[in-house]
Amino acid sequence: MKRSILLSTVAFATLFALPALARSPDDDRTAILPEVIVTATRLPAIVADTPGARVIDAATIEQRGAIFAADILADIPGLSVTRSGAFAGIAQVRMRGAAPGKTLVLVDGVPVNDPSEINGAFDFSGFDLGDIDRIELLSGPQSSLWGSAAIGGVIAFTTREIDGLRAEAEAGSFDTVRGRLALGRAEEAWALGAWVSRFDTAGISAADAADGNPERDGFGSTSAGVRGRYRFAPGARVEGTVRWSRSAGDLDGNPPPIYVPADTADTTESEQWSASGRLLFAAAGLDHQLSVSAIDLTRANQGNFASTFTADRQVYRWQATGTALADRVDFTLGAEREEDRAALSTGATERMGVTSVFGVSRLQVSPRLGVTGALRRDETDDFGGATTGRLSAAWDLDAGFILSGAWGTGFKAPSISQAVCDYCISASPFPVLRPETADSVELALGWSSADGRVRARATAYRLNVEDQITYVFDLVSFDSVYVNIDRTRTDGVELEGQALLGGGLALTLAYGWTDATDRTTGARLLRVPEHAGSATLGWTGARLSGALTVRAEGDQDDAGGVRQAFVTTGLSGAWIVTPAVSLTARVDNLTDRHFQQVFGYGEPGRAGYVGVRLRY
Repeated sequence: MKRSILLSTVAFATLFALPALARSPDDDRTAILPEVIVTATRLPAIVADTPGARVIDAATIEQRGAIFAADILADIPGLSVTRSGAFAGIAQVRMRGAAPGKTLVLVDGVPVNDPSEINGAFDFSGFDLGDIDRIELLSGPQSSLWGSAAIGGVIAFTTREIDGLRAEAEAGSFDTVRGRLALGRAEEAWALGAWVSRFDTAGISAADAADGNPERDGFGSTSAGVRGRYRFAPGARVEGTVRWSRSAGDLDGNPPPIYVPADTADTTESEQWSASGRLLFAAAGLDHQLSVSAIDLTRANQGNFASTFTADRQVYRWQATGTALADRVDFTLGAEREEDRAALSTGATERMGVTSVFGVSRLQVSPRLGVTGALRRDETDDFGGATTGRLSAAWDLDAGFILSGAWGTGFKAPSISQAVCDYCISASPFPVLRPETADSVELALGWSSADGRVRARATAYRLNVEDQITYVFDLVSFDSVYVNIDRTRTDGVELEGQALLGGGLALTLAYGWTDATDRTTGARLLRVPEHAGSATLGWTGARLSGALTVRAEGDQDDAGGVRQAFVTTGLSGAWIVTPAVSLTARVDNLTDRHFQQVFGYGEPGRAGYVGVRLRY
């Protein structure tokens, strides 16, 4: 039954294709939607002309009622979100089948991937969207733009500039309460704002069992931040952000002797700081940026496999942007230095670093054809150097059609944990690891109606990864080490579209087919469903707005078994009481389906929440 529902949803999604919700109650009028710009490409680019690019704006986040990043990222085709238990469980992203450590995560340009995590991945479980203004996603190898860790793609979060007072409060199922307060002032020459938010829940049992697990695993997180800018001369300004978060939660572990998820007293705690400062000025006909960014994090797990990790990273970057040939050429070039440090399970501290130079250029060959190229050289302190490149083009075919394509290469140096073989056991010397490399090709065909009310795009791609690093366990010798797999491949199709239906209604649909395999063994890669799709019907009226989202995933190979297909539904709404006060409500898992994102770990049943939102 689940499979038939899933396939019906997927088939429905492919009839259209996607993203953005209704914006105003008078969408019956014919009006061309504004072109959406993505800036994580180093050079500002139009999304429709950029293969693999998507943007989720603040209005969409708010209308969907998304609290954490994992709540909305799963709707992106070709992107898989896995969470090992509700609320406190680790939440990771796989883009186009690539392992979590191959997705680079940026917050205001600061790389926030965890240098002490096994794969160097980012944990999305407690990432609060309250201060986020937009999310930009670039699928496919972006190493030529951002260096190591961007083989699968890039997810870039931009925080909001606050002008006035904003406050939110919400309460609901599982004894959940959430609050947020933000205050700021924004003028033409300067801006300064600060915010703080808190989330608490008694949760559910993270371990899923047919007869139910009685223990509730709670979770709490606090986030705060400051953002400011100041223009001290014409064409010159400074900008800075500081973001802090701390979370603590209960987990269910894999206790002996059978090592499967079960109720335990395991706990996890984490704290992270991130900060950045930028000087922007014009000189010698170029717009320059000098920036310094840093993260510092600590995470500790208590239980059968207790461990504490600390890590920090500093990135120093110079970038300059300009134009040439009567504005037919845009270009940017730069250099950066990244230094990572991590203390692992043994308590030993290790360091890594990389020095890089890069350049990106876009040529407008004709009014209908644009070509973009990028080249980057990375020199690591421990694993040699690598040169990566990317070439893309967009061709306006008339009648609303745009044909675009891209070819790119990527590389990823072993993480600190992999390089020192943390958690390894072997009578033989540990294998000497090689950096992972990748190449990818994609082709996209997009279409927009003349009035901009209907948009669609279909993308086909192939991603090859050579020397992928994985952890292996030998059942005979009991050796446990990291090794380079020969190669993996992902073939995929991504369909997305949006239709403004009139009367304030908007339909957003997405579908991804992802065939990710280990080319050495022929086995499917774990935690990458072959089929996944979503459909969102949004409505915006004069005082009422809402969104109904249906999301489906097919069967998924996982450690220990097959995670079954599921369909889940969410509903959110808001009522504008006065221009400054709105009441909100949302229901997650509306149909009360039993499902798992990761094999062995449960997700909440039907849950409801009500709240109030203030804007002054």
